[in-house]
Amino acid sequence: MLQERRIAVVIPARNEERLIQTTLRGVPAWVDHIVVVDDASSDATAAQVQACGDARVELIQAGERLGVGRAIARGSVSALRAAADLVAVMAGDNQMDPADLAALVQPVLEEQADYVKGNRFRHPERRQMPWPRRLAGRVLAWFTRLASGLAIDDSQCGYTVISRTAAHFLLGQELWPGYGYPNDLLVRLGQAGFTVVERPVRPVYADEASGVRFWHALVVLWVILRARTTAAKPRSLPANAPRLSH
Repeated sequence: MLQERRIAVVIPARNEERLIQTTLRGVPAWVDHIVVVDDASSDATAAQVQACGDARVELIQAGERLGVGRAIARGSVSALRAAADLVAVMAGDNQMDPADLAALVQPVLEEQADYVKGNRFRHPERRQMPWPRRLAGRVLAWFTRLASGLAIDDSQCGYTVISRTAAHFLLGQELWPGYGYPNDLLVRLGQAGFTVVERPVRPVYADEASGVRFWHALVVLWVILRARTTAAKPRSLPANAPRLSH
């Protein structure tokens, strides 16, 4: 808990038996609740989570493949039911530095933003990212800015923190379940008038090859167009939902 606010972390995980315990051990002590969504893994991810020994951890095991976007949504529902005021998202492969989480949380705590995204391009170690990821990220961020109206430089970074109000709004939308989900969320938040800011985060990569493919970019462009045409306006928010004063 920070500043009397309950903070939850949602961790989508698919076949992460090797790194999930390392990821969980890194979650800061001030986080109140951790929801791991095992996205129909075929390995021992769930067993590794159960063996971690952290009382904060809740494990959700999906019986069928959800996709990362839908896994995050399911975890967020559980976090909100556990009375979380802020919900962060971290990957299960230990590629998000937990030391950066406090900087992502702070703008929401201070009511300066509804949604905070990590920006790997602003970090001094940005060149640790494989160059295909950097190139694709720059291109997709341009299209996302155009569709959302948000000043976003790293649209594809999944290291995020969201307020309870904005999370409720998104969970009422027809969210995209898989690759391209960050762009879907950004367009919907931007169209609805939520405040989105970025903070530098350290890119963490080992020696894996980039999985970025040309068709991924086409999928994301379609997702952006879909979100643009189906996004709800601010009137879709509950009448009693608290909002930031701008």
